[in-house]
Formats: sequence, C-alpha cells, structure tokens
Amino acid sequence: MPFRLPRVYPLTDVVISGLSHAEQVKRLAAGGATIIQLREKSMAASDFYSEAKAAVDIARKAGIRLIINDRVDIALAVGADGVHLGQDDLPVESARALLGPNAIIGLSTHNLEQAENALKLPVSYLALGPIFTTRTKRNPEPEIGLSRLQQISKVVEAIPLVAIGGITTENATDVIAAGADSIAQISFLLSDPPAITCRIANLLRQLN
Repeated sequence: MPFRLPRVYPLTDVVISGLSHAEQVKRLAAGGATIIQLREKSMAASDFYSEAKAAVDIARKAGIRLIINDRVDIALAVGADGVHLGQDDLPVESARALLGPNAIIGLSTHNLEQAENALKLPVSYLALGPIFTTRTKRNPEPEIGLSRLQQISKVVEAIPLVAIGGITTENATDVIAAGADSIAQISFLLSDPPAITCRIANLLRQLN
C-alpha cells in the first residue's frame, strides 16, 4: 500500500515546548496525531537515545508512527518507524539499505531541482519549505510561496508532499489547496504546552 501522509505532521522541539520528546508525543497523540517526527538539534546522542526510546514506547501504545530527524543510528537503535533526512545528511540510498524496505524515509527539499532529483530516490515522502518565513531555523532557505508550491506539487505528484515553514491556521487551508498533502507544524502547536492537544485536534478538524 502506498504511504499516505496525514493532513498534519507535527515535529517535536524541547526548546519551544519546554517538554520532553516523550511528553510531546503523548500530548500530540491525544489530539489525533498519527505520525510524529522527533526533531533534536543540540542534545547529546546518549540523551537523545534515551528520549527517543521513551517516545517510541509511548507511540507504540498509542498506535502511531514515529520518525527520527537526521539520525539514522538513533532510528535503528530505538526501533523507530523511519527517518527524515536533510540535503546534507546520510544519502537516502544508504539510509534505505540500513533501515530496510518498510521504513518510512522522508527527504527535505527547498526548490524544484531538489524535488525533481528526489523522484529518483527510494523516499516515502518529500518535505518542501520554507513555504513562508520561518523562525524555527537559524539560516533558512529562501521562501517558496504558494505559487511555486503549486508548481512543484504537480511535478512530484506521485510522492506525498508535506509543506513546512511559517504555516499557521490562517494560511494552512491555502497550503493544502496549493497541492500539499500535509503541513508540518512546530511553533504553532508547541509554543503553548497546555494547548498542544487542543491545537492539533482543531487543526485536524480544519483541514479534514
């Protein structure tokens, strides 16, 4: 069966939320998330392993899938469902060889050329962004905008596409209408920890 993305694809962030990855997964799952990416850029590998292992345990109990950002080794060690790779991470072919044919492998792309090149790779889905200005990354790529999102989504229509970067409740519907199968969310969902479950539930209702 072809891989399908849910309308909302949340990413964890301990700095924004002030919560452990496991606690974020618990709250996001309670609001209806079915796939979650653990995003960690600064934690020591041993600490991230422990956090990821706890998050996987919660995901299994909730019946949802868990993706590890960047770290194929951590994904393998904790038995995650897959990995999300950036343009400068381990090559997709190598990750596929390590993780096997059933793993979910996502790839970040930032322009039409990268998206076209990804069509030749054994990926499960593509991420495209930033669609709008974002504060989540220190040195973001140039903003893509809705018109180029629409253009690129037609080129890669055979692969599920998740849009990321500056997406809010005000523009989320327009992003889906422009061709994205899913929207990735970080700041909006996590910036008010007590509201995480409610926010993702409301966003899923808005987009489904």
